[in-house]
Amino acid sequence: MRNGLFEWERPLYELEQRIQELQEFTAEKDIDLSREIATLEKRADHLRREIYASLSAWQQVLLARHPKRPTALDYIELIFDDFYELHGDRGYRDDSAIVGGLAIFDGLPVTVIGPQKGRDTKENIQRNFGLPHPEGYRKALRLMEQAEKFERPIISLIDVVGAYPGIEAEERGQGVVIAENIRRMSFLKVPIVCVITGEGGSGGALAIGVGDKILMLEHGWYSVISPEMCAQILWRDSSKAPEAAKALKLTAADLMSIEAIDGIVPEPFGGAHKNHEEAAANLKKSINNALKEIISVPVDALVEQRLRRFRKMGQWQEKAAVVVSKVEQ
Repeated sequence: MRNGLFEWERPLYELEQRIQELQEFTAEKDIDLSREIATLEKRADHLRREIYASLSAWQQVLLARHPKRPTALDYIELIFDDFYELHGDRGYRDDSAIVGGLAIFDGLPVTVIGPQKGRDTKENIQRNFGLPHPEGYRKALRLMEQAEKFERPIISLIDVVGAYPGIEAEERGQGVVIAENIRRMSFLKVPIVCVITGEGGSGGALAIGVGDKILMLEHGWYSVISPEMCAQILWRDSSKAPEAAKALKLTAADLMSIEAIDGIVPEPFGGAHKNHEEAAANLKKSINNALKEIISVPVDALVEQRLRRFRKMGQWQEKAAVVVSKVEQ
């Protein structure tokens, strides 16, 4: 990516630049070039639709990682009112790689949580590049249990390539806390809506991803492993990540086809980074619809549905091998 553009976007960018130049020339010289501009705009619209309708799995992964893509705090600011951030896991420290707190969603008190990436080097260092430590997940669980106590729905905004894999994280129980979060979320007696807003990688996403409704933005990805790590394990070559991305079936369309998610949230043409406000408006509408479906369900039935939903994932059938004898042939 150069200058915020992916290689496949360059022809469209050059065409848009040409349109802008003609518009400026028209205004400056008072010459009517409306017909030429209209022709170019029609061509640009066709090219835009063609490009973003045929993205590969790897291209979608790259879009999900765009540095200007909306973060959890961006969505919180655009979608929620009166957000009050809460800190700390009451055991070790506050992990700024996960944010969470109380908010009002369309008049309804909720708890909202999510990993937080940085915009620049300084913020990325502060946020640990959006890779949560165990205390981050413990903070998230503390807030979710508080939500259960006060009967507030939970909104989980997921954008994380994975939990922090460092030695100190393992020493403080990274694997155990991820498992504990998954277990506790499975039985929380409040409605839970989870949204993969960008990346949904491995246990880092699953630790805050057990919900009654699982939504996913159009250009997000969700998988047990990142394409690079998958390629490294299978081929000892991380440059084969595009092949791994295709094999992992990690796009929203792939996951919708196997009922791993409940809905796809449309993004502006070119990705959510192109228009934060439009992306947030689409997300708010989808969360609203999801909440309406589950908020009136009795909590015991809600938990039972949640457990049934996740237990049926990964079911398989064993087919007996058919042996044809030479006599039958």
